[in-house]
Amino acid sequence: MTDFLLELRSEEIPARMQAGARENLAKLFAAELAKAGLSAGEIVTYAGPRRLALIARGLPAATEAVSEEVKGPRASAPPQALEGFLRKTGLTREQLTERDGVLFAITEKPGRATAQVLAEAIPAIVRAFPWPKSMRWGAESTSTESMRWVRPLHAIVALFGGEVVPFEVAGITSGNTTRGHRFHAPAEIALTGADTYVEQLRAARVLVDQDERAAIIRERASALAAEAGLELVEDEGLVAENAGLTEWPVPLLGRFDEAFLDVPPEVIQLTARVNQKYFVCRSADGKLANAFVCTANIEATDGGAKIVEGNGKVLAARLSDARFFYETDLKTKLDDLRPKLEKIVFHEKLGTVADKVERVAKLASWLVEEGIVTESPSRRREGLGEGSASGDVARGEVPPPSPPVYGGGELADLAERAAYLAKADLVTGMVGEFPELQGLMGGYYAAAQGEDSRVAEAVRDHYKPVGQGDDVPTAPVTVAVALADKLDTLVTFFSHDMRPTGSKDPFALRRAALGVILTLTGSGVRLPIRASIFERVIDWKDPEYGDLHDALANEKDADERAAIQTEIAVRAQRIDSKILDFFADRLKVQQREAGVRHDLIDAVFALGGEDDLVRLLARVRALQAFVTTDDGTNLLAGYKRAANILKKEGVEGDQGWTAPTYTPEPAEADLIAALDAAEPKAADAVKAEDFEAAMAALASLRAPIDRFFDDVTVNDADPAKRTVRLALLARVRAAVHTVADFSRIEG
Repeated sequence: MTDFLLELRSEEIPARMQAGARENLAKLFAAELAKAGLSAGEIVTYAGPRRLALIARGLPAATEAVSEEVKGPRASAPPQALEGFLRKTGLTREQLTERDGVLFAITEKPGRATAQVLAEAIPAIVRAFPWPKSMRWGAESTSTESMRWVRPLHAIVALFGGEVVPFEVAGITSGNTTRGHRFHAPAEIALTGADTYVEQLRAARVLVDQDERAAIIRERASALAAEAGLELVEDEGLVAENAGLTEWPVPLLGRFDEAFLDVPPEVIQLTARVNQKYFVCRSADGKLANAFVCTANIEATDGGAKIVEGNGKVLAARLSDARFFYETDLKTKLDDLRPKLEKIVFHEKLGTVADKVERVAKLASWLVEEGIVTESPSRRREGLGEGSASGDVARGEVPPPSPPVYGGGELADLAERAAYLAKADLVTGMVGEFPELQGLMGGYYAAAQGEDSRVAEAVRDHYKPVGQGDDVPTAPVTVAVALADKLDTLVTFFSHDMRPTGSKDPFALRRAALGVILTLTGSGVRLPIRASIFERVIDWKDPEYGDLHDALANEKDADERAAIQTEIAVRAQRIDSKILDFFADRLKVQQREAGVRHDLIDAVFALGGEDDLVRLLARVRALQAFVTTDDGTNLLAGYKRAANILKKEGVEGDQGWTAPTYTPEPAEADLIAALDAAEPKAADAVKAEDFEAAMAALASLRAPIDRFFDDVTVNDADPAKRTVRLALLARVRAAVHTVADFSRIEG
């Protein structure tokens, strides 16, 4: 068995494309081998700023000879069928083999040298390589038929064992030479094979293994921060990016002027990260320090002093720009920025951002006034640093907060005020420079201009959560604005039938729905997702509904007004139904990702009529805990036996219950008594939302059901007994359905 080395050396490959390139190279190479009947024992890929490499281990010297057999028509088939088969195979009638009256075309294919296979495969891979963005270069670039690569391709190394695999791609001939580090070892290197490739390049100051480069950056950057008495702010994305930018990474620690620390820390971190690819550090008290770590691609003779000095100057210039934006923005009140939102189109059918702000403000206030979002003393937050729960709450790993205990007019006013200011930072200089800071900067500006801390917090966090695992707002004002913002987005787009289709979701409606789900489950807010809310969001002055609005405004007749209002409600109900289905799908996805069994989610959803997500998930959690117990397993088995009998007999729904006129058998009487006791207990527990108690009440049916099936004949010859016993099984089914549809549960 022999190893194969391929290196494609080019000008700089963008760091963000390197991981995908490695994956595609391995996939395309394996596919080309498979076409020839070959497979490697192992395929390893490497990527860096100037090279993409692959090592395939354990390849045979040649492919095996194979015999291919193609079944043809019967020997007695019409001449036209035979002629078609001969054209397809390229054989004559005499070359066909006949077995049991059927003709076969058998061709022997001799083995081929693996080097020959590789010489044909690599050019095909290079020409078909799927870079996200690619370019043409040189004299041939005037033709659309010329080869494309991410950046100009300079050289190809192809070694099978120690021998060059000869081929040519776009004028580049394969060979065995490469180059090391651009500054430390620029001369050509003659490679000897796959086994020595990594070490030969290491000697030339090139670390080809991206994981090794990442480890060096991660560990050395942390060590430099520790040596300075600081802690590195971890950022794996930045580690990977720096590993993709360097061949010989050398982390270096520098300092910037402490005066810049007056700028919000998120701005400093984003400036350093996005513009310069620097890490930042924090001091022992957790505050951002005036230190950064850059990653050089060279070992400087002065220990990196000049590099640090130069990088420090560049960072200082960037931070000066950021401070200018920040200080300039602070000079203008958020209220004074709001008129500019009238010039930003939210969507051509949905008006401007200013229109959206008006809708969100009214809805946020209404959520509080209706007592849906209220304030609990245990959840009130006074500081900008509090008011969000970990994503663990939404994932069901910790119990949701206790239900709120009181609300008030002040809270509604604060929610409305926060909603009016929430989008104002979109027209600030800082957010124009760093869109990632929307909301966050608004929170800082609101606090600086003296807004209530709860308003500033809501402005800061109203976009949250932006995905699974993100912090979930729990402060009441923030919850009201966050919910109103996302509900408005969902309802307005759905009202114009602009729903996600397949993998396309241009308006991020799935993310908005997930945000609503996580906010409700994380804060414990009881929001019935029904048309009463949607009617408050939809702007009936919208051209889509202008006919209804005008008619309602002009109609004097009470009956006609009632008819128009009914039509408005009908339209809202249609939207309501679509959005409820959408929420159900998103909740199923979210809960499956959180580790909840999909069949249990289906079992609760199948009951229908449940639009309180907090209550619904409490039901699911109780069910998941119950079905793993012996009582749950046995009750499920008894239920399914009863349900199967009812299905076979065509008994659907509630059959109504009347006591038997005959003397029931002992096991039958026991089940009747058990149901008489369990049904009201389960119903009361469900009403009180104590689903664990409801499950416990149902568990008391386990033994009576087992005895009933052991001792009683359901399909008795006596029609009266048969009718009563089927009705009794229908009672069992109905009792269990007070919690979930057990027919949807697997097992």
